[in-house]
Amino acid sequence: MKKIKLLCSLALFAFLLHGCQTEDILYAKPQNYTAVNLYAKAAVGFPETMESGSKTSYATADVTLSTGSWNFSDALIGTLASDHKNGTKAARIQNSGTLTMNFDVSTGASQVTVAYAAFGTDAGSIFGLWYSTDAGLTWIQTGSNVTVSASSLNTVVFDLAVEGNIRFQLRKLSGGRLNIDDFSISDYVSPPKIYVGFPETMDSGSKTSYAAADVTLATGSWNFNDALIGSLASDHKNGTKAARIQNSGMLTMNFDLSSGASEVTVSYAAYGTDAGSSFGLWYSTDAGLTWTQTGSDVTVSDSSLNTVTFALAVEGSIRFQLRKLSGGRLNIDDFGISDYNANTLPLDSDPNPLPLPSDNDHIALGNPSGALTDVAYPNNYLLEKPQYDLAYDNSRGTCAWVSWHLDATDLGTVPRCDCFSQDLQLPSSFYRASSTTYSGSGFDRGHQCPSADRNDTAANNAETFLMTDMLPQAPNLNRITWVALENYERALVNQGNEVYIISGGYGSGGTGSNGGTTTTINGGLINVPSHCWKIIVIMPVGNNDVSRVTTATRVIAVDMPNIQTVNSQAWDYYRVSVDAIENATGYDLLSNIPSNIQSAIESTIDYGPTN
Repeated sequence: MKKIKLLCSLALFAFLLHGCQTEDILYAKPQNYTAVNLYAKAAVGFPETMESGSKTSYATADVTLSTGSWNFSDALIGTLASDHKNGTKAARIQNSGTLTMNFDVSTGASQVTVAYAAFGTDAGSIFGLWYSTDAGLTWIQTGSNVTVSASSLNTVVFDLAVEGNIRFQLRKLSGGRLNIDDFSISDYVSPPKIYVGFPETMDSGSKTSYAAADVTLATGSWNFNDALIGSLASDHKNGTKAARIQNSGMLTMNFDLSSGASEVTVSYAAYGTDAGSSFGLWYSTDAGLTWTQTGSDVTVSDSSLNTVTFALAVEGSIRFQLRKLSGGRLNIDDFGISDYNANTLPLDSDPNPLPLPSDNDHIALGNPSGALTDVAYPNNYLLEKPQYDLAYDNSRGTCAWVSWHLDATDLGTVPRCDCFSQDLQLPSSFYRASSTTYSGSGFDRGHQCPSADRNDTAANNAETFLMTDMLPQAPNLNRITWVALENYERALVNQGNEVYIISGGYGSGGTGSNGGTTTTINGGLINVPSHCWKIIVIMPVGNNDVSRVTTATRVIAVDMPNIQTVNSQAWDYYRVSVDAIENATGYDLLSNIPSNIQSAIESTIDYGPTN
């Protein structure tokens, strides 16, 4: 039976709790809350794997598949070696062909995932997704057009929020023939609602001294300790007023909300020209007798309002307390709380739901390509090691991506072993590069997980010299620009952080020390990427790492050309957004983080320090 990629892999139950570094933060409004997509059930029978159908011509006709009747126009079901597929079959579309559901799903849709690739060696193409809520009378496009540039399966995720009856139509828009597989629909899940009266804007209250006292605000009674309500020009606020806190002051709700909480948003800034500060958020489920911190501490570094989102999943009565922890005076405004929504839980009837990722797991933040340890998927084969995890692409003869966790316990003084070797963990039917495969090519054996990230023991260091951890990199990339970023990663760890790192390459055609453009080496068995990319997620040392990622978490993403002149710029010149790397690779990065937080940290470019 065909195994299906899990693209939003290991859905994180939304204890997601936050804070952390600085940088601009996007305000994730509760009405646009999309984290629920991670927890929605797949519609019954989906994903559609194409395995049960048969259609050998492009002529328009209906096809009975496992999910129901589909109309294939200028499309067939392909079984050739040139059909890129999971399992034995995939849809193949030519010209302006379409795949159309002849039936409705009655439970709406929150997300659609589609696996796709160029057929054989055909040129790239473009496709899009449409939906209908009136049994196919009219159609509405959802999301953007998808550009297909590779002949290995990638997956795209379309987010939407449509209730009731819905069906989908996939349209090929241009270019060469196209393979489509594993078409999955997740049920609609209603988003949590912001409580009546929230966000608390502070505009209705009055308190002019820092002495501890209760204040009646629009949402109820709050206790202000070493805090007042400021209305000066130096108070950074939305509207006319904001809370201002000094020393170790606190804002505490004197009342409970009865329907739990799934999300809290807080706007914050340094007061006037005061120095930066830090604060955290606590909650109580016993009327304030005991308190539990949610998320990490938030660092405040500038005097313009930013917003942080704390995601959690607490049922029943709840109240909150915001504590100032250090630094100069602090403004707080627009304190929003969204209720607990049981639909954000994995409601699948499966009595054995997917486990949460382990803390410090190398792919705790997500499996970018849904890789599986199954020889049926040689171009997306998951190798799990104590030192790192990777997806191996047999068609390219290299890793597709490598992911690893790094903290101070990984760093030591063991010397570099320089013991490059074949990876015998790969199935014997796969191509295995040897230590000399790159010889004379003009390209270095470029580590993804670096030797210096695993020098605590000789055994761990040796694992980084397996050829599955390598990509052909231009010498000036590998030895200068790439290594400079690696050094910075370890500097971050030595500053008291732990980091999650994902790296890989995409495209074909690099320039090594031999000059010209080289697309493959070793007789065509190893692809030379045109670009090498990396993502670094940084957080203070702690536990429950995934749950500590917030809209304020610092994320560095780089996309570097694999050419000899790359070192004409420092590594920080090549910083991009995570979204840009997803668009280039087709991967779903950081997929174990709720969508509302992903949208913030993946869409921004890091401009933080570089040394």
